[in-house]
Amino acid sequence: MEADVRRLLNGRGREWSAPIQWLESAGSTNGLMKESARAGAPAWSAIVAGRQTAGRGRQGRAWLSPAGNLFLSVLLRPELAPASAGVLPLAAGVAAAEAAGEWGVDGRLKWPNDLLVGERKLGGVLVEASVGNEGRGTVVVGVGMNLGLDPAAAPPELRGAITSVRVETGRDPGVAVAAAAVLDRLAVWYDALARDGPPAVLTAWRARSVPWWGQAVEARCGDAVLRGVARGLDGRGALILDLADGSQRAVFSGEVRELRLES
Repeated sequence: MEADVRRLLNGRGREWSAPIQWLESAGSTNGLMKESARAGAPAWSAIVAGRQTAGRGRQGRAWLSPAGNLFLSVLLRPELAPASAGVLPLAAGVAAAEAAGEWGVDGRLKWPNDLLVGERKLGGVLVEASVGNEGRGTVVVGVGMNLGLDPAAAPPELRGAITSVRVETGRDPGVAVAAAAVLDRLAVWYDALARDGPPAVLTAWRARSVPWWGQAVEARCGDAVLRGVARGLDGRGALILDLADGSQRAVFSGEVRELRLES
């Protein structure tokens, strides 16, 4: 599998100098990549797993991780301005959406980390940052995407909430193709972020976002619930809400457990 991913990346005009590790099964690719980061793994190291036994989404929630789908984690050691580093999760979302677009899927990004088709979840991004003893920061970017998943085989409570590339298009690109596409697009957007800062990423993200702007939304921040009208993103990637009292609030992804349209 490692050789397949490298061959596909080369076919896209990208030579990948860092290690790419394939595992038939892993607890959590992000967890393993964080261990590799502490052991000194170089930037752009990647782990791809056939399945996960302890997959995680944001806020520690379980991620359905059966075989045949994409479970990818990439290590970054970014030398970015703080404002740019804060936009990395959105850049990863754009990369995932563009990869899905190569297979005919019109994926839409729901702030801060979900990739949807209509109202059903196709994939998601989990970005975890840490600072080592030497004071240098590392970022692990995890991307999960449903490729061949059959929603009918999922637990009953999830069947109407998830979709896959196969469901949407009738074909499955395969794990190696999906990994190469996401890695390539992630590198493109990382380079754009390093070169030009957040504006280009924010523009690309909004062009692929769910059409919630100007609509009332509900954000669960810890135990609190914020209700307001979604106006857009600021230069740091925070969600701007117009609240009922006339004030405006910038909400950061680390504060939010769930964002949905207000019923």
